[in-house]
Amino acid sequence: MVTAFVTGATSGIGACFASRLAAEGHEVVLIARDAARLKAFAAELGPSARVLPADLATAEGRAVVEEELASAPVGILVNSAGIGLADRFHEAPLDLVQRQLDVNVTAVLRLTRVAVAGMVARGEGAVINVSSVAGFLSGYEATYSAGKNWVTSFSEGVAAEVRGDGVRVMALCPGFTRTEFHARAGVRRPGPGFLWLSPERVVDAALADLRRGKVVSVPGLRYKAFVLALDLLPRAAVRALGRRLTRTRG
Repeated sequence: MVTAFVTGATSGIGACFASRLAAEGHEVVLIARDAARLKAFAAELGPSARVLPADLATAEGRAVVEEELASAPVGILVNSAGIGLADRFHEAPLDLVQRQLDVNVTAVLRLTRVAVAGMVARGEGAVINVSSVAGFLSGYEATYSAGKNWVTSFSEGVAAEVRGDGVRVMALCPGFTRTEFHARAGVRRPGPGFLWLSPERVVDAALADLRRGKVVSVPGLRYKAFVLALDLLPRAAVRALGRRLTRTRG
């Protein structure tokens, strides 16, 4: 039985990944801060699920997960935990900005490093790092888009390094997805309803793209076209679009 570790496992994309992987017969390790919510979700998934409460914004929390990753034969790691901010960079509390960086970037770096080392030694395994279409869009919440840009680039770099080692690494870059993310960040949902994807659709696309060997997965035809168009636009136009979308967040 392959063990799958999923961060941000109590809601949204992370919870959907956990459900899908458990249904496919994997043992699933659920990682999040809320121990009570983790236990309730694990009970829903059944005996194949176990909980690992940890706050990935802290060195102590990351160390707990790193130790588990180092000691278990990890088949799949899904780095899905993430934080958004409601305030502009210069207005947000510095401690909150640092927390966002630690969850969105530092945790992805460290957990991927530990998991990939074991996977390369065994000659198999996969990592899915949940990034965002926002990573292609400079100017859309400065720290969030920058962090997701890093996640995508980092995933591509690691994927290239381990290409011949039987290990797959993929950046998942969804667009607007119906989760708790915006409510937790304290912002209203931007954009028209037809742009919003369900987490189930995002996860289905991600797992299909992982099986195909893709390194960057962008679910939804509209978002595929959007990312392609961004590559063709001048950087000034991309920044202007990012600023406009930021204003719609309210």
